[in-house]
Amino acid sequence: MRVTGERDTSAGGAVNPAGSSGVDPGDARDSGEFVAQLRRLKAGAGLSFRDIERRARQQGHSLPMSTVASALNRDTLPHGELTAVLLRALDLPEDEVARWLEVRRAMAEGAPAVRSGGGSVGAPCLLPPAQLPLVGRDEEIRVAGGFLKAAGGEAQSLIITGPAGVGKTSLAVYLGHRFIGEFPDGQLYADLGGFGTAPVHPRQILAVFLRALGVPGSTIPRDLEERVAMYRTLLARRRVLVVLDNVATSRAARCLLPNGLACRSVLTSRSMLADSGGTRLRLPHLRPADAVALLGHMAGGGRTAREAAVADRIVQECGCLPLAVWVIGARLASRPHMPLEDMARALADERSKLDEFTVGDVALRASIELSYQHLGASARRVLRLMSLCGGADLASWAVAALLDTDLAGAGLPLDQLLELHLVEVRATPGGGARYRMHDMVAAFAREAARREETEEDRERALDRVLSAALQLAQSADVELSADFRGITRHHHPPRWTLPGEDTRRLLSDPLRWFDEEAEFLGRTVERMLPADATLAGSLAVSLTTFFQIRGHFDEWRHLQQRALAEAVAAGDRRTAVKLHRSLGELATIVDRYPEAVEHFRQALEPPEPAEPDYTASAMAGLAYVYRLVGQQSRALSCFERAAELARSADNVNCLTYALNGSGVICYERGDLAQAERLYGESRRLSRLVGYRPGESLALRSLGHVHRARGDIESAARCYAQAESLSVSVGDRLSATHARCWSGDALVRLGRPAEGRRLLAECLHVYRECANAWGEAATLLNLGNAQLAAGRPHIALRRASAAADIWRRLNAFYWLAQALDLMATAADLSGAGADAVRARAEAGSARSRLV
Repeated sequence: MRVTGERDTSAGGAVNPAGSSGVDPGDARDSGEFVAQLRRLKAGAGLSFRDIERRARQQGHSLPMSTVASALNRDTLPHGELTAVLLRALDLPEDEVARWLEVRRAMAEGAPAVRSGGGSVGAPCLLPPAQLPLVGRDEEIRVAGGFLKAAGGEAQSLIITGPAGVGKTSLAVYLGHRFIGEFPDGQLYADLGGFGTAPVHPRQILAVFLRALGVPGSTIPRDLEERVAMYRTLLARRRVLVVLDNVATSRAARCLLPNGLACRSVLTSRSMLADSGGTRLRLPHLRPADAVALLGHMAGGGRTAREAAVADRIVQECGCLPLAVWVIGARLASRPHMPLEDMARALADERSKLDEFTVGDVALRASIELSYQHLGASARRVLRLMSLCGGADLASWAVAALLDTDLAGAGLPLDQLLELHLVEVRATPGGGARYRMHDMVAAFAREAARREETEEDRERALDRVLSAALQLAQSADVELSADFRGITRHHHPPRWTLPGEDTRRLLSDPLRWFDEEAEFLGRTVERMLPADATLAGSLAVSLTTFFQIRGHFDEWRHLQQRALAEAVAAGDRRTAVKLHRSLGELATIVDRYPEAVEHFRQALEPPEPAEPDYTASAMAGLAYVYRLVGQQSRALSCFERAAELARSADNVNCLTYALNGSGVICYERGDLAQAERLYGESRRLSRLVGYRPGESLALRSLGHVHRARGDIESAARCYAQAESLSVSVGDRLSATHARCWSGDALVRLGRPAEGRRLLAECLHVYRECANAWGEAATLLNLGNAQLAAGRPHIALRRASAAADIWRRLNAFYWLAQALDLMATAADLSGAGADAVRARAEAGSARSRLV
């Protein structure tokens, strides 16, 4: 080895020779020069990194070549033990090893500045400048700040995920600048281009990072693993923030993550990066107010304030997506004289909507396209076909129908869409899931569908959804078996069906399924009616039971009236009959008796429908209305005819309803024995087939018989059982009917306060449901309760209010009951003339019962 012969006088005046190596550590003025001296020592020895690893192993030490390479290509002092093993592997005598270690110790205690190549190196900052103004992210900044300020512990990552254009990069860059003081050793940034056509290889990014950290380009290893080792060694004792933007997969980012305990990394991705560890921060769309604030920041706050309503419309058309709002704001800023109304109108045009979201080299369509191209073929097709349903909430069964597959077949493409945030998922109360697209993604998907799917393919996909909806709705309707129409065997058959096992799984709780799907089913009916009035109309009919149980009367009327109009226009008599029958039932429930009669008559006009169930149930419905308006003989005749039709069709539900209706007429005529017999038969048949609504109705009717005989305890038991059965099928209105009479029974059993409280609750429900008959019955029972409490004046008011309702409904039997109570209360109140008038009107009402 060449000896320099240089001498150095220490503070003590002793002379220290350079030693046999010819390289003196005392020549180093800082850590960078100390490492440079080590490199010279290695070069003089003529050994490779692999030779050094082998020699160290022979000496009983572990010294991987990557560790040596990292130590010799950084500007910080290597660990003392590593330095000692390296020096001994280079065959330095022990006195020289001691000399090197002493110089290293003194240098470590003095903490000299890092130097490289003879010049000072500052902490690197590769962060790009912030672009989007950051609004509406206070909570996210708070959470991220807590993560970035946390010192110690294991090295961790903050993973910011969300759909294209939601502002992930803006937030990450903002965080880097906002918390720059937390990372004095530097901030590294790289765009991995993970969703573009040419993603950047980690090897290239590592070269940039290493140069930024002060490693001379000539000494950066060529091998990827050696670069990773050098990078991590450099960061091991530093506090550096590493921002990795646009990460497609966890694998792409893995070798770029720092291992230093004081370092932190922030990753942004459209993907969920499910196999990455760390703190997750999912970025939602902006709240409307924040979106307007962003628009105002770009286009001018005064401008948006003057046209606040239009600004609201614009951000709604943007779906409150930050990039979309930013682009529109930038366009408006460049057109200061353009009315906001013109922009709102342009955005509302579905045909060219995405064209508006372009400014300079920023285009929303291109941003979504990157995610779209990253999908597999099935997932791209799901996205296209989902847009045909408006991008609204879809259950997995609807996606399966769109794809012409089963539930399992729909799962994988849906997972891909979720992974890239192209669809969002929300859990339903029943444990299911619903998927929807953001408006911007839906607009893009519709363009792709028009471009890549034939018109025939689009029509077939929608037909499969309608068919699957009809299959499931009909099956759920049959499972509920809550309508006196009965379980028909002649519904319109769907053209496409889900496998049986999938259907059973979905309908394990049919009422819950209806609850979750009713809104989508209604939209499906309205969307498909013009194209297929028969299939869509049949789906509308299949919702009747659900609408009735849940009391969704407005939706019931709107949907089926529209379906009826389409069926009549299409000349579809069979579907029209079904809808007339269902609308007749609705009109009866909401006390529109003339309208109910007309619907039932239309359903029974010749030629009679092919489905006997509908003929029988329409006849029974008509009989019920006749009874309510006092046409008892006509009602009895119709009930008997309905019972015959129901027997011939083996429709037990309708048969029990018709028997119960005949029993009510017997009851109102005073034949309690015959009424009890018919009610008992109705109950027996209902229990035989598990028709709980029929059993509940029969029990309520039997309770009335016991009440008329003065056996109030038996009546109370019947009412309680009836309520329990109605509750079990989710029928709130029927349960309230039973509770109303339970309240009356409690009063009669000497528990007036409890009974009045129960009746007050029933009155609230009836008024909420706009059920006038039930309201009148409750008022009558409250009147009886007040009379029993010795308050005839209040009883008179309650009875009078009930009478007013029953006069309006032409319900003569019950009008007479209310008038009887009025007469008694008037007598006790000292209003004899009013009592006389009430009794006279009661007699007149009874005379109208025919």
